[in-house]
Amino acid sequence: MFNDFKKQLGERIKEFRVAKNISRDELAFRAGVSGTYIGMIERAEYDFKLSKLFYIAKGLEIPLKELLDF
Repeated sequence: MFNDFKKQLGERIKEFRVAKNISRDELAFRAGVSGTYIGMIERAEYDFKLSKLFYIAKGLEIPLKELLDF
């Protein structure tokens, strides 16, 4: 169940990132994490921290609620 959530969340992050024409490295810079970290989350290969999701949402310029609304 958690793996499904990670996969959906990763896809959602990537969808927002691509729609806003933001590179993985640019989002990483905005969120204060590495590009590798963003890639691992997008591919559901990493157990993320909620605090990091907050910064990713901030980097995407969307509320965390919108990121998690799927």
